[in-house]
Amino acid sequence: MTTKHISRIAAVILCGAMLAGCGKESSGSDTSEQTSAADTAAAAVTMAADPNAVEQGVPVDLEAGITDKMYGRAIMNEGDLTRLASAMKKAQSGEKVTVGVIGGSITQGSCASSTSSCYASLFYQWWQTKFPEGSIEFVNAGIGGTNSYLGVHRVDEQLLAYSPDAVIVEFSVNDTDKMMNKYSYDSLVRKILSHESNPAVMLLFTTMDNGTSLQDVHKEIGAAYDLPMISYHDAVYPEVAAGNLNWADISPDNIHPNDAGHSIIGQLLSRYLDSVYDKLDTVTGEPAPFTAEGYTKDYYANAEMLSAADITATSCEGFETVPNGFYSQFPDNWKTESGGTLTFEVECRNFGVFFMRTTDGKSGTYEVYADGERKGRLEADFTGGWGSYGETKQIILGNDTVKHTIEIKPAEGSEDKGITILGLMVS
Repeated sequence: MTTKHISRIAAVILCGAMLAGCGKESSGSDTSEQTSAADTAAAAVTMAADPNAVEQGVPVDLEAGITDKMYGRAIMNEGDLTRLASAMKKAQSGEKVTVGVIGGSITQGSCASSTSSCYASLFYQWWQTKFPEGSIEFVNAGIGGTNSYLGVHRVDEQLLAYSPDAVIVEFSVNDTDKMMNKYSYDSLVRKILSHESNPAVMLLFTTMDNGTSLQDVHKEIGAAYDLPMISYHDAVYPEVAAGNLNWADISPDNIHPNDAGHSIIGQLLSRYLDSVYDKLDTVTGEPAPFTAEGYTKDYYANAEMLSAADITATSCEGFETVPNGFYSQFPDNWKTESGGTLTFEVECRNFGVFFMRTTDGKSGTYEVYADGERKGRLEADFTGGWGSYGETKQIILGNDTVKHTIEIKPAEGSEDKGITILGLMVS
C-alpha cells in the first residue's frame, strides 16, 4: 500500500500560527461586480446552537466515543451512495482504490499530535482496515490557511491527477465570503465530481469555537448534488453551547481539533462509512458521468494555477524566477527584493494572484493593473502578524473570456520593497 501526502507544507507551521491563518484568507476583487456582491454578502455567520438537540446537563464522555445524538445531528444528508458504494466494491475485489482529502489546516493535520492522529489519516485507516486485502492509496491535499478559491485552482494537480475514487472536501472555516466562496466551492465540488474517475464526494463541515462556519452556504451545494454531508459543527457545537463539552478538551485554540477532536471526526466518518458498507448489496447502480447543471454560475470551471514554469512574462523587470522555500506544492515563483514590474498576456474569464505575505519587513504593497486599469492591491507586508503565508487576491471576475494585459508593480512608497508571486489563478 502506498501513502501520498501531497500537501504537507515544507516548513511545518506551528499550530498557533495556523490559528490566525485558517479563516482569514481574503480573496475579494476590486471589480464592480465583485464589490456589488460583497455589499450583500457578509462574512461567515456565527451559528446558534439548538438547546433541544442535546441532553441537558449530561457531559460528553470523550473516552466513550460519540453519542447517537451527536452522530444523528452530524449526518446532514446521507446522499446518493452510488459512487461511494462502487469505490467500496472496487476495494473489496482487491483493486487499487485511491482516497483523498482537500481542505485547509484541519485537513492538513495542524494541532494533531501526529500525522496518524488527524481525521484525514483516520479516514484513510478506515479503508485500510475494512479492506485489508485491497490496495489503498491516499492523497492529502490539505494546505493550512487556504480556501476553496485557491482549492479550485490547485485541485487538478494536487488531487485529481491521482484519479481518486473517494474524496472529502473541508473548507467551512477557511471560506469566509458568503457570495464568492459559494461560487468557488461549487466550482471545486463540480470539478471533482466531473473527473473521469467518477469519484465519490463527501462534504465535511468543521467549526470555530463560537459556531462560526460557512456550512449553511456549503450545504446548499451538497443538497443540489445530493452529496453525503457530515457536520462536525453539528456534532460538537450544541454540546459546547449547552455546557456538556469543554471546547478546550477538543481544541487547543479556537479552530483546530486536537487528537480528541480529530477522533470525533474520525468516528463520524467511520460510522457513516460502516453504514454504507453494511448495505452494499442494496446499492446496485453504476457510477455515471456528472452532468448536473451548476448550482451557481460555475465561474471557476477550468480553473488552473500558472507558475513561472507554465507562463513566460512579456516583461520582467527586477523580478527573477526562483524555487519556493515555503510551499513545496508551488515550486516555481517570481520574486523581487527591491521593486520591479511583471507583465503578462493572459486569456481568461477570471484572474487572480497567489502571493506571499511576510513578517520580515522586506515586502511591500503592489498594484495590479488589467488593460491599464488598476484592479487590485497585493498587501505583501505582514510585519507583526502571526507568520508568513500565501494569500489570494481575485482581480477579475467576468462573464466572457478576454485577452488581458496584466501588470504588477509597486505602489507608491513600496518602490524598494519586495514581493513573491506564487502563481497566477486563471479560469
